[in-house]
Order: sequence, then C-alpha cells, then structure tokens
Amino acid sequence: MIRTVRLQNILAGSVLMLGSIVMLIPFIWMILTAFKTAPELNQWPPSMWPQQWNLHNFAEVFSKVEIPLYLRNSLGMALISAASIVFTSTLSGYIFAKFRFKGKNFLFALVLATAIVPFEIYMIPLYLQMKELDLINTFQSLFIPYLIMSFGIFFMRQNIIQQIPDEIIESARVEGASEWGIFVRIIVPLCKSPMSALAIFAYIEAWNAFVWPLLVMGKKTYYTMELGLAMLQSSFGIELNIISAGAVISVLPIFIVFIFLRRYIIESVSMTGLK
Repeated sequence: MIRTVRLQNILAGSVLMLGSIVMLIPFIWMILTAFKTAPELNQWPPSMWPQQWNLHNFAEVFSKVEIPLYLRNSLGMALISAASIVFTSTLSGYIFAKFRFKGKNFLFALVLATAIVPFEIYMIPLYLQMKELDLINTFQSLFIPYLIMSFGIFFMRQNIIQQIPDEIIESARVEGASEWGIFVRIIVPLCKSPMSALAIFAYIEAWNAFVWPLLVMGKKTYYTMELGLAMLQSSFGIELNIISAGAVISVLPIFIVFIFLRRYIIESVSMTGLK
C-alpha cells in the first residue's frame, strides 16, 4: 500500500514537472531571444542559446518607445485596479458569506453569471458610457472597467466561509463590535493570504489589458506597456529580438510582485478546503 502511494506521488510529481517545463519553454525562449542579434533569428535550424549576447536590443526599445511613461501608466492602472478589487471583493465576499438577507442567493448567482460574460460583449456599451461621461482619452477610463471582479467576490466568499468560523464573528458581536469593526479587525487580518493571491490575479489582469486601452486611448500620453509594445511592430516586418526585449521589461514588474507575494498564494491554496 505504501509503495503504491509513493509510486502515485512520484508519477504525479513527474507529470507536474513535465507540464511546468513545457509551460516555461516559451518564457525562456522569449528571454533568450531578447539577447539575440537579428541574423541569429533567421538561422535554420534555430538555436536556443544566443551565439552572441546582445544588450543593444534593450537600448533600442528605450529609443523607439517611451518605456518609463508606459510603465508608469501600466503600474498606476494595475495598482488602482488591484487595490479596488481586493477591497470590493473582500467586503462583498464577507457579506455573501456571513450575512443572511432576502435575495442573497439570487444576487450571488447574478454575480457568478456576470463572470462568464466575455468582455467583448459589453465592451462597446461600456465605451459609449465612457464617451457620455467625457472620459475617453483620460487615465480614469483605463482602470474603471477593472475596479470590480466577479471571480474575486466568489473567491473571497469561499475563503471566508472555509477559514472563518461563525462563532468568532458572533463573539465579536456579543462584545459590542460594529460590523465595520469586525470586517477591519477580524476578516481582513484572517484573509491576508487569499487577499494577496487575489491582488496578484487582479494586478496581472490589469497589467495585461490590451483591447480596452487600445479602444479608449488615442493619446500616447496614457498608453500602457501593452500598447507601447505593439508600437514596436512596423508595416514592413517584426523585429522579434526587440519585441522580446520589450516583453522582458514588461514582465519584470509582474515578476517582482509575484516574488514578494508568492508565499501568500501557497498559503491560500494550502488552506483551501480546510475548516
């Protein structure tokens, strides 16, 4: 029996390791391509490692597009979106998890229903609303659609149900704590791990946004990194080495955020399903 369990664990670990390697290959290829020269990209068969490490591609990116400006716009959009989503999702998740009121199940089902609606379906009506509010070509129009996440509400509700017993909340109410005090002093401290995981998801979603900024932005002043990278393409060809260098620069902020908050993701996953 023990040998069977060990064999199953080894097999599962091997499959996961193989899957991880397959997923990392495009990422590694992008990083290595960022250091290649243009002639190396046309070689056949293609080589994985650069024959001559070239840092000129990164300098070329900064000379062609305004990377600091686009980084600032993307960073501002992602931080505002992540902060708003974490707050609204935690508060809504707490309400749906621990409060009883008429129509709660219907409202929660409605929230879940909106999660399966593709953004492309309501993108045009949202654009018309932004136009009516005279917000086109403004920084506000970038992050307004990314202030609330239906999945975030579901995610926090499930974590609050599983991790926070009702007895703790009832005890706080007996002691005279207000509902807002319970949320700030009990719910938030006990939900740091899922909140951090959700912050990463929200941050990445806003950082990778392309279609919406392209739709509402006509000024390069508020371009994000995704739009800036698109400007590296020309009508006559695509310089993959320069685009890869720009992609590496774009990935760095996400990678840094993940490094600092990765342990919270592991804690959140490990506690999922525990009472």
